[in-house]
Amino acid sequence: MKKALITGVTGQDGSYLAEFLLTKGYEVFGLTRRTSTVNNERIKHIQEKITLVQGDLIDQNSLGSALVEVRPDEVYNLAAQSFVPTSWNQPVLTGEVTGLGVVRMLEAVRMVDPKIKFYQASSSEMFGKVVESPQTEKTRFYPRSPYGVAKVYGHYITVNYRESYNIFACSGILFNHESPRRGLEFVTKKITNTVAKIALGSQKKLLLGNLESKRDWGFAGDYVEAMWLMLQQDKADDYVVATGENHSVQEFVELAFQSAGISDWKKYVVVDKKLYRPAEVDFLVGDASKARNKLKWAPKVSFPELVKMMVEVDLKKESERNKE
Repeated sequence: MKKALITGVTGQDGSYLAEFLLTKGYEVFGLTRRTSTVNNERIKHIQEKITLVQGDLIDQNSLGSALVEVRPDEVYNLAAQSFVPTSWNQPVLTGEVTGLGVVRMLEAVRMVDPKIKFYQASSSEMFGKVVESPQTEKTRFYPRSPYGVAKVYGHYITVNYRESYNIFACSGILFNHESPRRGLEFVTKKITNTVAKIALGSQKKLLLGNLESKRDWGFAGDYVEAMWLMLQQDKADDYVVATGENHSVQEFVELAFQSAGISDWKKYVVVDKKLYRPAEVDFLVGDASKARNKLKWAPKVSFPELVKMMVEVDLKKESERNKE
């Protein structure tokens, strides 16, 4: 039985990856920080099937201890300060966790067992102010936030350890991937959650920033399979994981209201300039040809299906709350 250690196991991607690896017969371990309030909401349905170990990406010793305790075959580094707006308010923390956290984990792998396969969660935010479209593995990075800058460091240090120490280290350059498990601070979840409240009469307005921003949105449950596939290859490499489709925030809003049975979305949406980013990333769309050809991976859930899925789950949750 293979063993996998997932950092960020309580997050959206970590929970879907843990589920996926369990179906593949893995023994799954999740790295969690010691906190006074534990939020295991996303993994509570599988918590008895996985083992949680303590560790923190800003504490080198704890990472080494976790690897010695678990002795994993694979490490999936998904933990990060991953909310882009927060990265402007907390740029140093973002650098410590999202950037230097990667090299701490890689160094732990190198010291404990260099045969461990390593996956790094890179991000389309590294492309930022894009120099070409669609973006591929060879597109130059131009990050537009402290988060994007930290992810570029994490990406290149992964490449460096692969080439310097012959560690099987891969980076998945994932474009935006959403699900009903997305955190409320993210715009997609904010949209679907607020739309559900509007549909059920508990809220009147949806405040948003730039409606014209465009993203390549996919389903997180599809994307974790690509992570796993990267570590099953004969040679470590980096891959863009994306749908290849481009949609605006406004399109997401329209579909969300339609899914809730509301046709005139403009009656409820208020644009607030305070919600614009200091440096906007306007247009992201990925070319996942390499992943399709080498990994034989392709997304299964379409953009309209994704939006509908998220709205339906939020409608159900909000309806249950109203009954309480």
